[in-house]
Amino acid sequence: MRGKLGRIPLQALTEQDVEAWMHWALRHGRVRGGKAGTPLSVTSVDMSLARLKEALGRAVTRRLMAVNVAEYVVIPRKARKEERKRKETLTPWNPEEVQMFIQGIKEDRLYAALLLSPMGLRPAEVCGLRWMDIDLDRATVVIAKTRTMMGNRYVVEKDTKSLAGERVLPLPRPVLAALKSSEAAQARERAALDEAYTDSGYVVVHETGEAFTIKRLRRRAYRLLELLELRRVRLYDARPRVSPTLRTMAYRTISSRDGLGTRA
Repeated sequence: MRGKLGRIPLQALTEQDVEAWMHWALRHGRVRGGKAGTPLSVTSVDMSLARLKEALGRAVTRRLMAVNVAEYVVIPRKARKEERKRKETLTPWNPEEVQMFIQGIKEDRLYAALLLSPMGLRPAEVCGLRWMDIDLDRATVVIAKTRTMMGNRYVVEKDTKSLAGERVLPLPRPVLAALKSSEAAQARERAALDEAYTDSGYVVVHETGEAFTIKRLRRRAYRLLELLELRRVRLYDARPRVSPTLRTMAYRTISSRDGLGTRA
């Protein structure tokens, strides 16, 4: 946005300028995190547009401009429909691929965190998990917060998208065991670094205690997919979405691995 609109004086900015930027972003707006010049997602453009509207609204309040020229600019319905169709054509992992993923990440430091994706957690939900959300004694996890990014730069923490997104899930025994190991590993790292350790309280952290961003988690996961020669999908698609039956199969893949049951 800055590259396209940043050189225009605030008072000279028009609704047409904002619309032109929006259409450009939907077609060619990606400059990082993928192939430059490819389309940005509708969600990314929508979030950037929301920030622009907010900033221009403040400019109007401070009498730096007469009207908010971005106020009535919206993503075209056609663009939303096209993106929805593209997402619907993505084929999620089948149970065999889920099992290859689970087996292949076993030795990774983020094993516990990455096991949560086949259970149905979105990456933003995984990054938003705190240890206070997990009951290791009762083998349950509460999903209520997300930790995502705006414009690949700003971390945004908020509640789940809807009340339906808030849920309590049982932890299969392998996931529970992995989380316990992760908690113990964090305790060792905390003791080793002492005051230099950032006690963030999050489940997914670096060796220094700093919380993972969704961007870093995705980068780590995609690198693992390359090493495992697995078909690249979004982490969200690690959970089979073809039918409830396949999701149940993925859950059982985690639960039954090494002959373990679902409860501690």
